[in-house]
Amino acid sequence: MACCCGGTAVSLCCQACPSCKNSTSARLMYAVMLLMGAILSAITLSPGLQDTLHKLPFCTNSSSTYTGYLAETTAVQFDCSQVLGYMAVYRICFGLACFFAFMALIMIGVKSSRDPRSSIQNGFWGLKFLLAFGAAIGAIFIKSDSFEEAMMWIGLIGGLVFILVQCVIIIDFAYTWAESWFRNYEENESRSYLCALISATFLQYCLAIAGIVMLFIYFTKSDDCSLNKFFISFNLILGIIVSVVSILPAVQEKRPNSGLLQSAVITLYTIYLTWSAVANNPNKECNPGMIPFSKGNSKVTFDTVNIIGLVIWMLCVLYSSLRSASFVSSVDGDNQVLTASLTSDEESGNRGGDDHEKVWDNEKDVVAYSWSLFHLVFVTATLYVMMTLTNWYQPKSNLENFNANEASMWIKIISSWLCIGLYGFSLVAPLIFPNRDFE
Repeated sequence: MACCCGGTAVSLCCQACPSCKNSTSARLMYAVMLLMGAILSAITLSPGLQDTLHKLPFCTNSSSTYTGYLAETTAVQFDCSQVLGYMAVYRICFGLACFFAFMALIMIGVKSSRDPRSSIQNGFWGLKFLLAFGAAIGAIFIKSDSFEEAMMWIGLIGGLVFILVQCVIIIDFAYTWAESWFRNYEENESRSYLCALISATFLQYCLAIAGIVMLFIYFTKSDDCSLNKFFISFNLILGIIVSVVSILPAVQEKRPNSGLLQSAVITLYTIYLTWSAVANNPNKECNPGMIPFSKGNSKVTFDTVNIIGLVIWMLCVLYSSLRSASFVSSVDGDNQVLTASLTSDEESGNRGGDDHEKVWDNEKDVVAYSWSLFHLVFVTATLYVMMTLTNWYQPKSNLENFNANEASMWIKIISSWLCIGLYGFSLVAPLIFPNRDFE
């Protein structure tokens, strides 16, 4: 009865959903899988589960205490229950990342849905969900004491890669947003779109300025914190530079769709990355948001910067999954292949409403995106959410706080420079390479 009712309920929900392309529905299902993995990982951080987690092999096999330093010379012992949630998150995300890596491996070289492997990519969802979460649950039984340290470095590298992918997605979103509103303003001569464009730009610059001021107030001191001062000041200067470059006459001539709205989005995101970087500074005098060790108190908590990071992560995953021509996973195709996929999408869209198929195949001639690269992006997304949920902490650190990790600090600040550099290159590339089409 439960199986019948559940199947009927799912069928009714599917009937209520609008028709869509096969490539879009598949990306959405993998995004749902990733979001469910993130939710499952977050649940393990609940204080009410600590007693249950303590009985699992990854705790009973590991050392029962960690050595830390409450002060410069005072050594204290910490029960491993303080990081049980973090250890569980590492293992769940490891299993999920292995699933996406396996999918990326078996999808190498797929050119169209006529390939026999297309049924694996676009179907067998029940089996794939069982495999993904079976791998995640099975990873909980990994007993190696060095597992957390190894996964931290793998997570740092994967997190860096996904931040760069996230930068590409945000840059694409900024251009799409500005072009859409400006086109509506020109076609409809509606001043409301122009006012909304100006208001959104002004608001984001105000938030960026407020963020800079708050960073100087809380993460710097007049006679100390020179590294934080350099990070904040340098990224402020970079934000001003790209904002000025975006409205230069030479840039506007070659790229008329550039403007201050895109610069405002990228500047605000850069300020967030700066905040995230200085929040991992191991210098306790310059980091008021540190989470200190305290015996008998579980520290599996979120701070504001990581909550914002998870929200941005979720929005980027959904945006890249819904976008009809996901260029992040199509960068390995030439213009001819990309044009063919877009034409196939349009033709399928025209006939999609004429039949009764809820999901139709739009990849019979050529895939709309690289399936293998798409799964690799989801591997990095899994590693990023793993590091975000664990506050980018360093396992068995002798520091007196969880979220101080010098390696993650440098990864985030370098990511901010690469992000704003990538956006700056998108502005000046038509000037540097006048014979190439950057549209």
